[in-house]
Amino acid sequence: MSSKGLKSTKRKDSESSDKSDALKSKKPKIAPSNPTIQNQQHGKPKSFANNDKSVNLSKKERRVQAKELTEARKKKRKPHYTLEQELATLWEKMRRRDIGKDDRLKLISEALHKMKGKMHEIAGSHVSSRVLQTCLKYCSQAEKEVVFKELHPHFLSLASNTYAVHVLKKMLDGASKTQLSACISTLRGHVAPLLRHMVGSVVVEHAYHLANAAQKQELLGELYSTELQLFKDLNSTSEKRVVDIIAKLGLQKGSVIRHMTAIIQPILEKGIVDHTITHKLLIEYMTVADKTSAAFVIQQLSGPLLIRMVHTRDGSRLAMLCIKHGSAKERKKIIKAMKTEDKKSHVGSIASDLYGSMVLACIFSIVDDTKLVTKFIVRELEANLKELVMGKNGRRPLLQLLHPNSSRYFSHDDLASLDLSVPSLCLTDKSEALSETKDSDGKESAQEATEQSGLEENVTVAGSKKDALLRRHELLLMSGLAERLIDVCVENAEEFLKSNFAKEVMYEVAVGGCDGILLPTLSENLRELYVAIASVAAEPKPDESEKSSQHILEDFHSNRTIRRMVLDCPTFASILFKKALSGKCRAWAQGHCSRILSAFLETQDLQVREMAKKELQVLVDEGAIKIPETKKPE
Repeated sequence: MSSKGLKSTKRKDSESSDKSDALKSKKPKIAPSNPTIQNQQHGKPKSFANNDKSVNLSKKERRVQAKELTEARKKKRKPHYTLEQELATLWEKMRRRDIGKDDRLKLISEALHKMKGKMHEIAGSHVSSRVLQTCLKYCSQAEKEVVFKELHPHFLSLASNTYAVHVLKKMLDGASKTQLSACISTLRGHVAPLLRHMVGSVVVEHAYHLANAAQKQELLGELYSTELQLFKDLNSTSEKRVVDIIAKLGLQKGSVIRHMTAIIQPILEKGIVDHTITHKLLIEYMTVADKTSAAFVIQQLSGPLLIRMVHTRDGSRLAMLCIKHGSAKERKKIIKAMKTEDKKSHVGSIASDLYGSMVLACIFSIVDDTKLVTKFIVRELEANLKELVMGKNGRRPLLQLLHPNSSRYFSHDDLASLDLSVPSLCLTDKSEALSETKDSDGKESAQEATEQSGLEENVTVAGSKKDALLRRHELLLMSGLAERLIDVCVENAEEFLKSNFAKEVMYEVAVGGCDGILLPTLSENLRELYVAIASVAAEPKPDESEKSSQHILEDFHSNRTIRRMVLDCPTFASILFKKALSGKCRAWAQGHCSRILSAFLETQDLQVREMAKKELQVLVDEGAIKIPETKKPE
């Protein structure tokens, strides 16, 4: 026998001996007294091991019995469980759309009567909170006051509850001025802790949205300084900016910065940045923050957090400041955050937003990495060009590329937001400029003057190193955006010219953009656009009965746009006259179209004037067309 065989037999003998010793050492088991255990040991199914009562129950009866046990447990765990069930039954009736007004009021009165004295206890329930919301929506003013009196003493505790917060929002919506003021006074001293709470911040934001100017300043005041939190009389509506408050009250700037930093830092770490009051706090913080603190905020916001903020005025301004003062890496994070992990892009919704569109305009004006901008922004804009051109806000990024910083297309507030800068981050350049113009006495240093100026406008910021014209050329021409834009204008020439918003983009494209950026690269494409417009204009004049479709030469918007194009684009004027107006001027000499005809004689281009003069001069002599003396060409 081999050695392996001997080893295996020895191992088996030792194992068998161990088992026998273990069996001898164990005490004898006592027979179980419970018959169910005996049945289980004898191999009988568990269903037969139950007591006699459960053996005779059917499957449906066992289900009912289990349900009753569950109900009993819930009653022990929830003190108002029975009340909640009754309220849920009433709620299913009162929230129906086909119910009469009187019937609903009766149900609401019954529900409020059942909840009396217990509203603050059941407001945190996911069922009862919905019942309370419906009651507050439809109940009378007297009943609203009853609910307010019962919930107001528990306002702060309910503000942190996931379900009760919706009840408080509904209560604030229907609150009188006195009640709203009482709620805001209750929040005094607790604004900062609630803003750091994911649920509580919703209540503060809702109260801030409904508050008047003085109440808003009261809520913001305790976020600026400890003194403003402790002494209510220090808050004033005349000084709203932190810089002005520090100057008036003589507060220590360092203390204010430390107080605001202690509030802002946990808010940014938790990512609670969706609220208007937070945006206002951050934009004011940037006016007084030192270089390190401001850079920290920009670093924290650069990414997905910033995309959630661009829908408000202050949020979009914060985004512009982050783009302007952020590093190349931070700008890259901001732009990449516009596309989520599931490849869903936010660019379209941002471009269609009133304030978000200005963020895209700022990116087009500052970011030097045009390949990155083309990949993540321009390609998304190309997919919805028609909707963007026709939209009031969507056209603004396109107009910023075609005609940057034009007061014709951007309001004073829009242009001011594009020029904003953080004083501490552009302190060096500003100090050098102020040192040259400083008085010989030198009572105030350049640094002190800069610190007191807040967010300065028209400050030279080294936010971009690339030439502006070169950047526009890369974003418009090298990316293919301009060519695609011209094609869309050709396909929708009549619709765009008659649109109140799209006509501006049509004009800028037709004249080649500011500084003629589209010329001569896309001259042939623009010629196709001119022919398309002239072809629509050459269509016969509709009958007076067809009022639904007005001719492009007589429409209010298209008429004025075509006149501007005739004055500023000689090539278009020549094609339009030859294709649509030659030999037909007398028929079009009445109405709005006469303004287009007079433009041919007012233009500075000599060839266009001579081409149209033969036919139009007769109408001028007859008085059919009038040209003011001030508009006659030299």
